[in-house]
Amino acid sequence: MAEPVYRTAGNYRSLICYQKAEAIYDITYYFCHKYLAQGDRTVDQMVQAARSGKQNLAEGSAAGVTRAETEIQLKNVAKASLKELLEDYADYLRARGKPRWAKGSVEYEAMRRVGREHNDSAFYLRLVSTRPPETIANIAIILLCQTDYLIAQMLKSLARDTAGAKTLSGRMADAYYAARQRRMAYRMHGPPCPKYGGWMHFEPRAEGNLWRCNGAFLKGDAHCDGALPYSREGERIEP
Repeated sequence: MAEPVYRTAGNYRSLICYQKAEAIYDITYYFCHKYLAQGDRTVDQMVQAARSGKQNLAEGSAAGVTRAETEIQLKNVAKASLKELLEDYADYLRARGKPRWAKGSVEYEAMRRVGREHNDSAFYLRLVSTRPPETIANIAIILLCQTDYLIAQMLKSLARDTAGAKTLSGRMADAYYAARQRRMAYRMHGPPCPKYGGWMHFEPRAEGNLWRCNGAFLKGDAHCDGALPYSREGERIEP
């Protein structure tokens, strides 16, 4: 049987990495417009990087319905955009002489636990609204690291699932040839018998032509009721 032409699309909003990317975008928008100077090019760059991460995850899931390769490429773009944003937050801390939380520190490990337990953007907006900018930057960095890991695992899974799988053009070709074979078989034999599944033959009758099954002869069943009203090729046959 030919593979379905279109792949099943998942709900991108159910992806944990998308939920975190959405929270990161909202945090970044708040951070940039509150703590960076208006007119600073970094504002637009950081907000755009955050938006690119979120939007490419959504677009990749939608594009995956037809092309798995495109889904992988777009989600990899999302990963790269969020990595760029992480560097911007790290630059903010370094340029201002503010510490970046070290792995294993009390602050770092506490935020890691929070990041594992919460994906809701509203939760993080309430959290950052009471924190100074250097703390917000560290919060964003940890969320970005977690999101980067999740996207990397998703890309590995997608690569495994698509290894050896046919492309869209290949699936379309298979569907075309399968339909062509059915049309040719119909032209040569008739529709399949509803009882045995074998091809039927044309039987002219004064009261109405029929497609008649050969099952009574082939299967030794004298009571085969495999008969269908005659119809030209391409019309639907109702048993």
